[in-house]
Amino acid sequence: MKCIEIRGQRLVMAERPVPKLKAGEVLVKVHAAGVNRPDILQRKGLYPPPPGASDIPGLEIAGEIVKGAGKGKKVIALVAGGGYAEYCAVPAKQCLPLPKGMDFITAAGIPETYFTVWTNLFDRGGLKKGETVLIHGGASGIGTTAIQIARAFGAKVIVTAGTDKKCRACKKLGAQTTINYRTKDFVVETLRVTKNAGVDVVLDMVGGDYLPRNLMVLKAGGRHVSIAMQHGRVAELDIFQVMSKRLILTGSTLRPRSVADKAAIAQALHKAVWPLLGKGRLGPVVDRVFPLAEAQAAHEYLESAAHVGKVILQAI
Repeated sequence: MKCIEIRGQRLVMAERPVPKLKAGEVLVKVHAAGVNRPDILQRKGLYPPPPGASDIPGLEIAGEIVKGAGKGKKVIALVAGGGYAEYCAVPAKQCLPLPKGMDFITAAGIPETYFTVWTNLFDRGGLKKGETVLIHGGASGIGTTAIQIARAFGAKVIVTAGTDKKCRACKKLGAQTTINYRTKDFVVETLRVTKNAGVDVVLDMVGGDYLPRNLMVLKAGGRHVSIAMQHGRVAELDIFQVMSKRLILTGSTLRPRSVADKAAIAQALHKAVWPLLGKGRLGPVVDRVFPLAEAQAAHEYLESAAHVGKVILQAI
């Protein structure tokens, strides 16, 4: 099969044998694969695959099962690696049916972002109907997903983004308040629009110096959920602020978690979110599509931060 390998921090086309299946796995003929920032980190040698996972990058795919249980079914799947290829071995429990009326390219933008947002925003962050959430990076794949899901479940949404154009895109997706973090202080703006009440949940992919600022906008009993560290993994915070406001600081990574954990998230998504996807009330925002052979260009485009939503590789 054709696939993408990492060589000297670059992505190149290569050929490998079709993966052999382990117990509980199915073989998916990949039609499209999503591109995510963890893939870029892996390419740069900063995020190695977990033990037993393929060294081929790619964490989400859409395609057709050609071997194993459910042969012939059209599916999307969350994977721990191996997505940038013509075929991918996937734990069957991490597969979900292709949403009704959705093509493979669009659907390939679902797994990584939807699994991440659901488990962090609702499981760990405990977001409820009527609450307010601040979402950083609103125009990213994670951000565009979080806006839609939060709104669909009755939350109020404030987002940050790096340009006015991106802010307008977030508005169209349902964010009530958008903040261009390059021209405005998100702490000041968040407190202004909430009349100093603050927010119930912060979904943060920035880390570093954002953490103490995020705590300033959390109301008493608020929850801070960390999902990435674009400004670094170390932060200094006021512990008394955590104590006095009874804040909860949590977060998670998705890739190293067990098949059982990922299967549980898949089941929750299938029950709560799939009906909305099927009705067209939710869906990935696809910014650009690249052929599999142009995976390096796709990474460079994602790194440029010019995108709104998802970047997809088309394998077929």
